Amino acid sequence: MKSLIIGSNGQLGKQMCKTLLEHNVEFDAFDLPQIDICDMQSIQNIIKKGDYSTIINCAAYTNVDKAESERQAAYEVNAQGPKNIAMVCNEYGLDLFHISTDYVFSGSPITQNAKPRAYIETDICSPSTTYGTTKLAGEEFIRQIHEHHYILRTAWLYGDGNNFVKTMLASSQDKDELSVVNDQYGSPTCTVDLAETIYRLMGTSKYGTYHATCEGFCTWYDFAKKIFELKEIDIKVTPVSSEEFVRPAKRPAWSVLENARLKELGMNTMREWGVSLKEYLENSDD
Repeated sequence: MKSLIIGSNGQLGKQMCKTLLEHNVEFDAFDLPQIDICDMQSIQNIIKKGDYSTIINCAAYTNVDKAESERQAAYEVNAQGPKNIAMVCNEYGLDLFHISTDYVFSGSPITQNAKPRAYIETDICSPSTTYGTTKLAGEEFIRQIHEHHYILRTAWLYGDGNNFVKTMLASSQDKDELSVVNDQYGSPTCTVDLAETIYRLMGTSKYGTYHATCEGFCTWYDFAKKIFELKEIDIKVTPVSSEEFVRPAKRPAWSVLENARLKELGMNTMREWGVSLKEYLENSDD
């Protein structure tokens, strides 16, 4: 029996392939046009050709701003797609791993003892963007249709592909100064850590919803400063407010997730975000 990775050309999909290879797990990996999660027949055609026990869905519509003007396209990929996969997994008796996001929450912190606390898996979801709304719909379809699922919510993800780290490094090559938002908080998360968590959950039957981000949190400004510090790049970074970067989709001020369920199970192997970032930069070609 083997795993099927869907969305293998994305940041997490690429790392998932590497992680399963490292652990000698047999798998197949597909992306568009070989498989289209919006097309039930497309999924079934792939499933029928392989002896799979697990589907890992890394496919998503992730352009947060564009989703505001392409709501139907975002819904089809983020909601209808997972629904189709859940139906196929239910039909064939497969475990389903699905990646979700901090955007399912409102982005406003919940206070505890007069301090903001991280979101836990059981907190009420209240998305404020089309992206978040469609991702939450995908979660809900999966829960309704297929019991044997693992939904992993992550945030501020970076790996092999376009991401904040690479954007900062590229910008530093032709600029002496950068302005970076300093009033949005989250946990930079490396795909290496997330993929390893998925691998460790495989076959455990510990089904349900998980938060899976690197430990600790910072602002985008802090994140940028750490990137340049680790790469020994001398550049001025100026902290600014979100109001100075008006975008079609409102960015959450608070994206901090607590890996509560992983910790309850003694399975939280997510590293401190700075440790993972250091390793990533050491292995990066940039």
